[in-house]
Amino acid sequence: MAVETTVMRPAVARDIHPTFIWAWAICLLFYFMQYAIRSAPGVMIPELTSAFHLSALGVSSLLGVYYYTYSTFAIVSGAALDRWGAKYTLPVGVLVLAVGIVMFGLGIEWAANVGRLLQGAGAAFAFVGAVYLATHGFPGRYLATAVGFTQCFGMLGGSAGQFVVGPMVHGTISWQQFWIYAGVLTLVIGAGLLLITPRREEPKKTGSVWGIFAPYKKVLSNPQSYLCGFCAGLLFLPTTVGDMIWGVPFLREGWHVGYTEAVYRASMVPLGWVIGAPLLGYLADHLGRRKPVLIAGASLMLLIALAILYVPAKTFPPYLLGLLLGFGSGAAMIPYSSIKEVNPDEVKGSATGAINFLVFVMSALVAPAYGWLLMKLSAGAGLSLAVFQKGGIAGISAIVIAIILALFIRETGAAVRRAP
Repeated sequence: MAVETTVMRPAVARDIHPTFIWAWAICLLFYFMQYAIRSAPGVMIPELTSAFHLSALGVSSLLGVYYYTYSTFAIVSGAALDRWGAKYTLPVGVLVLAVGIVMFGLGIEWAANVGRLLQGAGAAFAFVGAVYLATHGFPGRYLATAVGFTQCFGMLGGSAGQFVVGPMVHGTISWQQFWIYAGVLTLVIGAGLLLITPRREEPKKTGSVWGIFAPYKKVLSNPQSYLCGFCAGLLFLPTTVGDMIWGVPFLREGWHVGYTEAVYRASMVPLGWVIGAPLLGYLADHLGRRKPVLIAGASLMLLIALAILYVPAKTFPPYLLGLLLGFGSGAAMIPYSSIKEVNPDEVKGSATGAINFLVFVMSALVAPAYGWLLMKLSAGAGLSLAVFQKGGIAGISAIVIAIILALFIRETGAAVRRAP
């Protein structure tokens, strides 16, 4: 008896394809896990320093290698999705992530380095895959909302990686057990993706393996792609580097906040993304304009970052500023919609891969550089509020430059497309 395989065609702009939406929903769990894994080390710095016999700068460099492979494989994932679809591409990414998670938990320095590299490589498929599935499942008029909700779920994982994992590894389980259990759970998510994701009817053919990168010629020859990528990348830095690596040390050494309280406060930034990314995405869709919402969110980030660094900690309610910084940071997802709209339809996966590459290569370079800057400013005297305030000028400058770049991004909202 023959068994029929369900085959799905790519979504037409006005169509809704439920199977792709179900696959997108499972891919959100993949994205949740990779963000939790990305942020979790920030709450176990003392344990990692002791286990691997590293300085604070050494741990920062170890955690930062994640972004080297993440940025590189963002390019690979986008090209692979455009050529082969999501059916098998995404489960392979999940498998690589799971292996990297388990290796990090072995407690061996070389294995942790390799594991962190594998984590970045596998994690790169999560967001690109989720946007790819959303593009095929939802009508175009809901794209910014879907992208915002995708990032919302990822940042919920980022918050859980601090808010949940912190108390867990200091009470319920050891830090190594956390990584082993997380790896097993990630494999379960990969199995769900393999079962649910529809396969594409006709994978795109190219003359050679290198041909899968051909779409990037269109994406990277478009100056608007660079504006979108650098703008988003600069707006990500206060979260990927400022909060997820240095948020807890800043609160502990700068404002002398207790460990548990520092973890809770730092987790407010990704939690703010959970609220801000979908709401700002919806607002951009509702208004039919991307740039005003992008600039407004970045401006809010700028004001809050200044307050966090230079206004005494007890001036505001303890969790408010982190939440507002994360809310404004949600605007960093709007260029992800813009880059897909300023490039042809047939390179949507590659467009997402390109912007992810530009965003996270910046994080890969800045993570160790910022750690070096803080060590340089401390002059061997240890971290202090004055050191973080001087170093924080780099983050403030990044936001200002992002706002300037946003002015030059072409407006691609529905209101402009409808205009005669």
